[in-house]
Amino acid sequence: MPSTTSSKVSRWDQHGREHVVHVRRSGIQRALTCGTCGWRRNAQFLPWLKAEEHLLEAHQARIAP
Repeated sequence: MPSTTSSKVSRWDQHGREHVVHVRRSGIQRALTCGTCGWRRNAQFLPWLKAEEHLLEAHQARIAP
């Protein structure tokens, strides 16, 4: 059974609200889940970039912690 690890990508929008996408890894697959809107996506390559793109496009969150 593959081990599962997780991390997160967080950004703030212009109103000071934090938006977080959780990245869970199981084997070579990564599952992305947005804590704000529930958006989900599987990604094998560049999951953190895809998480950043979602935060920018869906929530206009661009300010890194």
